[in-house]
Amino acid sequence: MKNILLILLTALLSAPVFAGEPPAVGSAAPTFKLQDQNGEWHSLQDYRGQWLAIYFYPKDGTPGCTTEACNFRDNIYAFKAIGAAVVGISVDDVDSHREFSDKYKLPFTILADEAGNVSRAYGVLRDFKLLKLASRQSFLVSPAGKIVKHYDDVDPDGHTDEVLADIKAFMASTL
Repeated sequence: MKNILLILLTALLSAPVFAGEPPAVGSAAPTFKLQDQNGEWHSLQDYRGQWLAIYFYPKDGTPGCTTEACNFRDNIYAFKAIGAAVVGISVDDVDSHREFSDKYKLPFTILADEAGNVSRAYGVLRDFKLLKLASRQSFLVSPAGKIVKHYDDVDPDGHTDEVLADIKAFMASTL
């Protein structure tokens, strides 16, 4: 256990290699096909025709990630009321996602990006040599599949309200 903690600490303290630039606002959202916490496959195409909040997070069960997930959970009916979906993505595996989802009763999809390919495509993958993590960033995707907002400085505690307000504003501006 002590050796594992030392390895993790060393990996976290080493300078990360960043995975490139996030997709530009106005561009097509990068596609994905990943398994959720129940082992079921999901793709970006499944969400076509509705607003989609995609939030990337570092690690299941950590304090900030739990706060963010629980805030999305607590506001899920507000998202559903306006026809929007929420998807969380991290590089954790399906089993980790299942435990996290069950423990906190998450009523939305969390996807396992174990290889980090989707996180890389969205420019959020941080590679610390021995450890890969998605950074805490989010994207708002329009019903047409375009990135309409990128959140690169996410406060796990207030993020859900910000995303809901932005979806409502975008919806109102397209009427």
